[in-house]
Order: sequence, then structure tokens, then C-alpha cells
Amino acid sequence: MATYIRAVAAVVGVGLLAFAGVIGGIALFTHQSPLRVLMTPIAPPPEQVFGKDHLLVLVVGLDYDYDKLDVESSKSSRSDIIKVINLDFNTHRAYVLSVPRDMDAIMPNGQEAKINQAQSDGGITESQAVIAKWLGIPGFDRYVILRIDTMKDLINAIGGVDVTIMNSDALKHQGPNGPVNYDDSWGHLRIHLKPGPQHLNGEEAVGYARFRHDWCSDPCRIMRQDQVIRALVARLQDNKLNTLVHLNGLRAVMHRDVETNFSTREELSIANGFSGMGRGAIETAQVPYVSDKIIPDFGDVIIPDEAARTRLVESMLLNPPRPQAPLDRGALRAIAASNVRVDVENGTSTPGIARRVAALLKAKGFAIGTVGNATSTQIARTELHVHAASTLDGAKVRQALGIPMSAPILEDIPQTRASNASLAASDVVVLIGTDLAASLGTEASAGL
Repeated sequence: MATYIRAVAAVVGVGLLAFAGVIGGIALFTHQSPLRVLMTPIAPPPEQVFGKDHLLVLVVGLDYDYDKLDVESSKSSRSDIIKVINLDFNTHRAYVLSVPRDMDAIMPNGQEAKINQAQSDGGITESQAVIAKWLGIPGFDRYVILRIDTMKDLINAIGGVDVTIMNSDALKHQGPNGPVNYDDSWGHLRIHLKPGPQHLNGEEAVGYARFRHDWCSDPCRIMRQDQVIRALVARLQDNKLNTLVHLNGLRAVMHRDVETNFSTREELSIANGFSGMGRGAIETAQVPYVSDKIIPDFGDVIIPDEAARTRLVESMLLNPPRPQAPLDRGALRAIAASNVRVDVENGTSTPGIARRVAALLKAKGFAIGTVGNATSTQIARTELHVHAASTLDGAKVRQALGIPMSAPILEDIPQTRASNASLAASDVVVLIGTDLAASLGTEASAGL
């Protein structure tokens, strides 16, 4: 039994590294398998173990450089990856908010610097303090540190991953796909990948995830990181035999490459509690930025979109959507679309998508108000903001757009609206995110 427990703990620990998604992979041990029976008495529900209904975890991946002997080193390194995870014990969902490493922040000594400098100055303790203050949250419950080569070693341990290689135009739905090429002699990066589905080893996958040398830079770099991690989750979940065969390798990566303040008991509890979580239960987003500037000693830093940051923190970390009561289908059918006035705002960089969504809703009978651009072009998840008498108006619009029923309907006005001129007359505001833009394709004509 002890061997089983250590093996599962290793997989769970690795899952926390890959932003809790791999925890879903532990489902291969469920359905009342002998291991689940063994785990049950020693792994109480996570809400009981932690004494709360959710857990905030900071995951940082350490940057590295090469010394005079051409050996990798992370001595006094900054954080290369910053991800904040909310493990929601009520809904068994994981919310993963990425923070670009070049974000402008204030260190405890009052110095203005890139946010990843905190790790170099004061280790994980200072990282937690600076990032929590920057996000406006009370603090973190646990942390996970990924040392050099963690992701490479993890991917090699399971025999590689399948990833669809995309250039930034394809990632942002702004043009055709193409190869990803970059050479960095000092950083030892040799990235030469053809577009489309590829099977990547650890070095290739990490090279792809680190690529940011084009017009999109860090935002697309984070999207590639998420691609690789989702591919890792898929590999662990979908090929159960492969995962079992490589358990010892996964455990070795855990012991060698990972530092965390999770106890084994806590890891097992989370594994048991999230055993049925599928990949669709992982929601990802990144804090967008609005501009950049040069600061002494640190060069170019990016300035966060404060309104978007506040909204993402609220909806993903502090107050994520709770399960909604089943809709009254009869009441929904009784609402006449012509009596619902809808404003449409484009929160993406895809041109013409607001006009296209407005045309779709108009064709389904809705009254269309204003059609325009939001102040942010980096909205990840489409939002429906309702200021009508009933949130059923929002549900009616959601149904017409084919947005998943799990998408929240918010009874407030988005801070990113370009104008409040039509506020009194409009019932629902559709703030388009990249999820809806992607589902509708990129054929929208030029314009709003």
C-alpha cells in the first residue's frame, strides 16, 4: 500500500505543477479500483483537510541561465512562469490565472521592477507576498516551485506529448498558420517546428512553450504554455496504461525537480476529491496589459489592464461561478427575443466579430442596440452582463449564441465598456471573448 500511495502522491504533485490539470488524470485510478479503496480511509475530502472550500496555489517556474562552464543554473533566478490556481472544492473545477513575467510591480523595498524579480530578491516568500498584493488577494495557501527542466523531464517521462504547433496568427485567430522558428545560441534554444499536429519530446515541447519571438510575444507564449500543459493532461488521462508504466519516472521527477509545501496527505486528499475532474473543468486566462514603459535597471515592463485584472481575480480566484439552478425552459421559451435589446462589444483583437455576433442575434429576432469595441482586446471568456429585470434575458441570449450553460450571467456592467450611453435602454451586454470568437471562426469582415 505504501508503494501505491507514494506513486499516486507523485502523480498528484506533478498535477499541481501542470496547473492542477493532471489531477484530472488521477481519474484512471477511480471507479472503485483497489487503490481507491486503499486511499479512501487516509484521504478525507479536501475541504475537511484544509478547512475551507477552495485553495489558492502559487506555481512558479524558475528561469535559468548558463554559467561560464555552459551549465544551467537557477541561482538567484527570477520566475519564468507565474500561475495562480484556485482549486474549487465545491465545483471540482480548477481556475488558472497566468501573470506575464514582465508585469510592472512594486517590490517590498519600494523599487519598481518586473514582477518576476520578487523570486530573485526574496525567494518564494517574497514572490507570494508581491504577487498576492499585486492581484489584490489575501495571500496563498500553498506553493509549488518548478526547478530547471521540470516540464522537459516530465514530458520525457511519459514518452512525449501531442501538440498542434501554431504561430501567433493562428493562436490569435488573425491569419494562417505557419512554422515556429527561432535560434538562441546563449539560451540553447533551437526551435524549428512545422505547423500542425506534432508529437514532441520534452526538449521540443519546452522550446515551443518558451517561444515568444514574434509580434505577439508573452501573451502567445503563455497560450503555448497552456497548450503544452493541456497536452500533458490529455496524455496522462487518455493513455492510462502509459501513465501506469511510467509511474516511477513521474515520481522521480517529483522528487528531483519540484519543491512544494503540500504534504503527502494533502496531495492524496486533492487527488481523491478531484478524481472525476475532466479537462473541461480547467479554466485558464491571463492578465492582459494595455501598454509598456522603460524603467531603470529592468528595461521594458508591461502595464496591466487594471479593470480586466480586477474582473479576472473576482471571477476566477475570489468568487468563481457557483452551479446554477436548472432553467425553467417554459419561462425561457416565453421570452420574446424581440423584447430583449442587446449591446455587443468586441473584447478581442479579431476584427469584425462584434458586427458578426450582432447580425447573428438580429437574425434570431433580438433587438440590437450599440455595436462597438470594448476598451480591452484581451478578454478570454465571453461575458453576459444583464441589467434587465430578469437574468432569463441573459440566458436567452446565451442560448442563441450557443455559449455553454456553465458560462456565468453577471448582474452588473462590465468595466471595459466603451460607453455607457445606451445603458438605460439595453437589457443585455455581450462582451465577446476569444472563446466565442474562436468558435465562430475568423471570417468576420473588417470593421468593429
